[in-house]
Amino acid sequence: MNKYIVVNQPEKWNFSIENITVISSQEYLTDPKFSTLKKARIFNLCKDYSYQSKGYYVSLLAEAREHLPIPTVKNIVDLRALKLVRIVSDEFDDVIQQSLKNIKSREFTLSIYFGQNVAQKYKELSSLFYKHFQVPFLRVKFSHNLKWTVQSIKAISESEIPKEHFETVQIFANQYFGKKRYDTPKLATSDFDLAILVNPKDPAPPSNQKALKKFIDIAEKMNIYAEIIEPKDLSRLSSFDALLIRQSTEVNNEAYAFSRKAQQEGIAIIDYPDAILKCCNKVYMAEALNNANIATPKTVIIHKENKHDVLKTVGLPCVLKAPDSTFSFGVKKAKTEEEYDLLVSEMLKESDLIIAQEFCPSDYDWRIGIIDDKPFYACKYYMAKDHWQIYNWNAKKKDDQDGNADCVALEDVPTNVLNMAIKSSKLIGKGLFGIDIKVVNNKPMVIEINDNPNIDFGVEDVYYGDVIYTTILSALKMRLE
Repeated sequence: MNKYIVVNQPEKWNFSIENITVISSQEYLTDPKFSTLKKARIFNLCKDYSYQSKGYYVSLLAEAREHLPIPTVKNIVDLRALKLVRIVSDEFDDVIQQSLKNIKSREFTLSIYFGQNVAQKYKELSSLFYKHFQVPFLRVKFSHNLKWTVQSIKAISESEIPKEHFETVQIFANQYFGKKRYDTPKLATSDFDLAILVNPKDPAPPSNQKALKKFIDIAEKMNIYAEIIEPKDLSRLSSFDALLIRQSTEVNNEAYAFSRKAQQEGIAIIDYPDAILKCCNKVYMAEALNNANIATPKTVIIHKENKHDVLKTVGLPCVLKAPDSTFSFGVKKAKTEEEYDLLVSEMLKESDLIIAQEFCPSDYDWRIGIIDDKPFYACKYYMAKDHWQIYNWNAKKKDDQDGNADCVALEDVPTNVLNMAIKSSKLIGKGLFGIDIKVVNNKPMVIEINDNPNIDFGVEDVYYGDVIYTTILSALKMRLE
């Protein structure tokens, strides 16, 4: 397997490692040869992993390309979730207290390089934190007030390593990169009470109140206790056996923290954190669909160096998408070159990469509901009144904010649309997905893969009725068993 160390500036890389190629983040993100490369392990040592930075995108696109990144996007996001950091520190509490018991000061900083510390006595503690977060260079700060607690965990760059540590870190690096296997946390499995996560303030909830009542009523008939919980209830999650997320999912909101905690504790989930991370990022989606040869509108990933060449491929008008746009938020249409230049300049201030797509007008989009690789409902979503999208959040009347929908039998869906939906969902893995597909000139094209599709009473359940809810609850039951 090819191994690559990805850094911001290869010329400043100070370690000597055999049989591994050191490349820049820009090269990995933009050189076409890495999009088609098979079987690669990517060691992402960029100086910044912040959301939508180059470091973030290296791991995200590595996953889209089916490379094996360290750290994964999930690991990167975990570092920023203070609640998750606290949960981890509680889990490691015995080892923390034992390892730090002889320190006299009120504060202590532990630097972890490839899972090790320069002092052998902190070997076990360093290994625990590395196995959980999988970040090559970590710095953990502790403070003491009655007992030792974790104050912060952050990734550091090579430039932040003290010079006196370099010789030892070189040894750690050679040991690390010489390994054939890399430790990943093992997850447990569990059994039976269901939490349904709902945010009362959600501007576009994925299930209406009648649908939530259906979930609870049908769960009771299936011998599952179900309860609505809210974002403030994270501390209660451990008392449940399963989690069904019915609030809008984003990398930076509570849904991800709930999903990640559930995964760490072996709680059955719909949907997994990996699905949230992948589906919530249009850059990942574009790369993954292209890599799998699944038809989409002409799509280009825009960055500062290619933004002036994009219109040659996608034409005008074109659709511009922020990486984490959901429910049509963050999706713009550029009709002229001037409008394109203005919108792209603004959007690149928020993210190093954005998406441009060919504009493919249609009267409706297909939405195929998939759970664990199997389709279980189909809808036609029509465009909002006098608008080019399903949602029009600027409509003056609330009734005009979204278009109508027809729910149909799966056997009435064109076979090529159904097969494309199934193939697309497999790029993300097991879970509950809504695949949006346009058919233009008899050619189906995937527009989006949604990790948290709408299940609304009176829309997605019109044709199959209670079977929709039973199917989702049965999938959770299967995870428990």
